[in-house]
Amino acid sequence: MDPLIGAMAQTLTESLFTALGNEVRIALDFRGQFDQMKQRLVVMSAFVSNTENVKSKNDLVKTALTTLREVILEADNVLTDCLVRAEYRTDEYMCFGHSLQDPFFFYKTGKKLKDINSKMEQTQKILEPYIRTTDSTHSSRGSHQDSRLLYSQDFNPTEIIGLHDDVEKIKGWIFNAEDVRHVAIVGMGGLGKTTIAQKIIHDDEVLDSFEKIIWVCFSRAISEEQVMRCTLQRLIGRDVTGFDGSQLLSEIQQVLENKSCLIVLDDVWQIDRLWWSNLSSVFPSRKGKKSCVIITTRNESVATDMGIKSSRTHKPDILDEDQSWRLFSKFAFTSSKQDCSGEVEKVIKDIAKKCGGLPLAIKTIGALLAPKIGSLAACKHILDTFHELTTKEDSSVMASLQLSYDELPRHLKQCLICFSIYPEDFQMRAEQLIHWWMGEGIVQEKDSKSAAELGYEYLSELVKRCLIEVGKQRGFDGRVYDFKMHDMVRELISKNAKEEKFCSFDEQGRQKATPESRWIGFVDEMNKESFTNTSKLRAMLFMSCSETELKNFGLLPSLRVLDFSNSKLQGININDLFDWISSLKRLACLNISGIPGLEMVPPSIRKLRNLQLFVLTNSSSLKYLHPYITTLKKLIVLDVGFCPNLEYLPSGLGKLSHLQELSGFKVSSNSRKQCAQLLELKQMIQLRVLRISISDETEISENEMDSLSQMSNLKVLSIDADNCKNNSKQALEMVDKLTLPSCLQELYLKHFRRETLPNWVNPKMLPSLQYLCLENADLQQLNIKNFDKEIEKSIWSIEGLCLKFLTRLDVDWKDLQEDMPQLSYLEVSHCYQLKDFPCSVETPGVWRKGQP
Repeated sequence: MDPLIGAMAQTLTESLFTALGNEVRIALDFRGQFDQMKQRLVVMSAFVSNTENVKSKNDLVKTALTTLREVILEADNVLTDCLVRAEYRTDEYMCFGHSLQDPFFFYKTGKKLKDINSKMEQTQKILEPYIRTTDSTHSSRGSHQDSRLLYSQDFNPTEIIGLHDDVEKIKGWIFNAEDVRHVAIVGMGGLGKTTIAQKIIHDDEVLDSFEKIIWVCFSRAISEEQVMRCTLQRLIGRDVTGFDGSQLLSEIQQVLENKSCLIVLDDVWQIDRLWWSNLSSVFPSRKGKKSCVIITTRNESVATDMGIKSSRTHKPDILDEDQSWRLFSKFAFTSSKQDCSGEVEKVIKDIAKKCGGLPLAIKTIGALLAPKIGSLAACKHILDTFHELTTKEDSSVMASLQLSYDELPRHLKQCLICFSIYPEDFQMRAEQLIHWWMGEGIVQEKDSKSAAELGYEYLSELVKRCLIEVGKQRGFDGRVYDFKMHDMVRELISKNAKEEKFCSFDEQGRQKATPESRWIGFVDEMNKESFTNTSKLRAMLFMSCSETELKNFGLLPSLRVLDFSNSKLQGININDLFDWISSLKRLACLNISGIPGLEMVPPSIRKLRNLQLFVLTNSSSLKYLHPYITTLKKLIVLDVGFCPNLEYLPSGLGKLSHLQELSGFKVSSNSRKQCAQLLELKQMIQLRVLRISISDETEISENEMDSLSQMSNLKVLSIDADNCKNNSKQALEMVDKLTLPSCLQELYLKHFRRETLPNWVNPKMLPSLQYLCLENADLQQLNIKNFDKEIEKSIWSIEGLCLKFLTRLDVDWKDLQEDMPQLSYLEVSHCYQLKDFPCSVETPGVWRKGQP
């Protein structure tokens, strides 16, 4: 619980610092109370980040931490109300149903803050005595670490199934290299990384090739000096207690000087780059005396830090159904005479499937089942209680995976635990999840990075730590688009979410709504009556709901995130829907994309004064956004992309000065006064992502040509000319005269019905461009060369290029490489005139620099 409370406390503290630092008027009205709160949060945040062991020893501490979490969330509600009122203090509309000077609001808020500070003070008094205890406990750790010399676990080749290809692949890397060989085996806990390494060092070819083979278990607690001490001790076969760090390194070098050596560092959690550079430098690399280092790790970043190339990083797959059954049988059928058939066999195979191809889970559950193999009732009981068996405290499977969770920094723990609301085998969308994080304040912008950018970075970190399985990702930079969780990882996350009281689950691991629930992933099977008393809910994402009665949900005063994007909501009354939505006064993220029958966003939208993310993408019936949407001053994301019947966005859009992402902006005729004009975008200086479309009606006046150039933060621009049917030449000529900001990093041009690119697509005008995507166009050349001598001398910084459905494009690969020397990623499809390209140009092809 401690790390999550620490993350929550830190988030609230940062919000308070920002509000008081910016001298937000309504926050200053309660400055004394907010200052007290801030000081206590700083103290307790330092405490909870250091109490991992104390919480299990004292029920009083656990109760205090639970209270603290509740108080932090309550304080967040009060601060949100104050900040929203401050944002709209000059607005003519009523806020929260009261005027900004409403004395009742000030009285009520002051009373709440005093109560919150009182509870914090009481909690701090309970926790303070444990700070010194915790510090002394932590400082004493490590004094006994030298007594731990960890070696390879017992190796039983009869327990190995399905790893032949893995072993042969790594052996190929070992024997084919001319230099010191560094190989990494990366994967989630329980996947069989250690088993693969064990099989390699027991392989006859490997044994014949190395004079010394050393295994060191690189546990989380072990120090660099211990690794060297353990390595030397294994090399010379005697105690080396008297050696210091420099002596150890020197001795290792002497011992290995004339020997070929294979070293396995098992279960590496983190690495000091300088130390590793010094250690690896002593490994022999002379002809005939080569060394190889194999590491196993759960974190791909560790392999990168150790200088291991991605081409020498092996990521084992889970076992397929046949391999899983064979391994399961080895442990479940301990006697060769044991057999099962009929319904018993079906139940046992269902149990094996639930292990999800994870070797550790298969072995554990198989061994558990072995003494009960003859009883249908006993087997059914194990199947029915599978969730309970794998999440109990003494489960070896959960203990292994828990290590990965415990090792996460607290901000990643908070992000990961959100996954608990998704059903089994659910394909999760990165954008939806990151919008949730942003809406609830779990991820906030930091320095020059937006909250969305940080969200994708955090997701990438979880991928590298092998906690999620990537489905679709962008080839250029690996940005994750969608992903899944292994069932066992989901069990782990659900277990922790339940302990933290963010969610509740039944005996089968399915989520259920309770009065204490903070997050819900709503599915049809849920008991809708249970939602009448869920006032603490902060996030509700509809997963598969087709029909629902909004009255079942009642008042949700704390709700920050509401997402219908995975739900069809057939037959719902749109007016009733918005009447209910407009009652959610603290709502920060609303996704109503794809809802059938949604033709307009009504004026009641103005009541959502805390709304920061509004997503309506793929709303095929949407025709009209009420102008009141321009009063939502806190909006940072507005997405109306792929709404074919929406002709324009309302005039006044420029008032949304905090907007960072705008998708679906339609450049209309200047004569339509009710339409937002390109000129208004000048006011959106925070914009980082802009997706616009042009049509036959598009008009861009002279004073609008430099509208985009004012956007000093713009990184991503997409221009789609698909709606230019009859007047494309004139519209594209206007686009040609635009001036773009030099900071642009990604450019997407689609459906350009002309032979050349706009004149501003050149390295002088776009010196920071890293990725260029061209799709469905009549381009014949990329016009990289230009009559302007300065442009002629400029060199592209482009690293990624995507060319799709450019049937007339005529480019030679050699010329392209000269023009784009930094190019490292290329994606091509249906470009029939390209010459000598290193990948297919007709069917989808991909080229990566340095890879065959």
